[in-house]
Amino acid sequence: MSRLTRGPLLALLCAGLCALAVPAAGGAAAAPPLASDTGLLRMMHLSPDTPSVDAYIDSVSSPGGGVVLPAVTYGDVSPYQTVPAGTYTVSARAAGADPASPPVLATTVTVAGGTATTIAGVGFFAELGFAVLPDDLTLPPAGQSRARVVNAAATGSPLDLTLGADRSLASDLDFAGETDYVDVPGGAGTLTVAPSSGDPSDLPVDLAAGSVYTVLVLDRSAGGLTVTTALDAASPGVVPVGGVEAGAGGTALDGTVPIGRFALAAVALTALLLTVGVRLPRRRHAPRHLAS
Repeated sequence: MSRLTRGPLLALLCAGLCALAVPAAGGAAAAPPLASDTGLLRMMHLSPDTPSVDAYIDSVSSPGGGVVLPAVTYGDVSPYQTVPAGTYTVSARAAGADPASPPVLATTVTVAGGTATTIAGVGFFAELGFAVLPDDLTLPPAGQSRARVVNAAATGSPLDLTLGADRSLASDLDFAGETDYVDVPGGAGTLTVAPSSGDPSDLPVDLAAGSVYTVLVLDRSAGGLTVTTALDAASPGVVPVGGVEAGAGGTALDGTVPIGRFALAAVALTALLLTVGVRLPRRRHAPRHLAS
């Protein structure tokens, strides 16, 4: 085999990198489809006067195993957990309470294969309840972001919400209420929150283009309102998935994060170099001040 010159070789390598690293052009995309026998499940603590809780997710068909989210406090959002499709008991106990003690709140939720679901503890402590929110991980068109708003602020509710100068997201949104997902311009902006009484607040919000968010309006401990964002999905189809500490003697329901394109590119480059017979440079001794 003839040795390739530097110019053609670099062109070939760049072509390989571009094929792996550059997503195809087009309009709306979708997050990678979930397996038909698994779904995604996550938890939110959105009750401003409820103390920290340990949240439990247990399969009805396999009660001996499950996950626990320890010491979840107001405003916390867990990563998605990849779980087998089926019915689950979701419960909450005071942080540090005996896992065998009666929960302060419990519900059941059925996770269908290929879907994502958020379970949110909402309302005041005296009327605490779980809201089951179906999540839409479909990515928005190019240059856009997709977002919904959950009103977890008791202060001033109901609220009017406007993004930028004129994009209304909600009118008279009640405490513990949520909007549908809508497409909005991607990037940094201002969310104007107008309470039923009092002056509106202009709150910074950054919704990256190509991503899907749940925007949370929260009470501030010092008074007033604040906004945080929970990432639902991001281009090129990455869903924030994580494992959590195993609880009650069970096993954590682990999630996986897709391998990045750059990792695939590195593997492809190595294979390409070996295919064309290019010798990789020998490893040199480290400089004396770096050697161990």
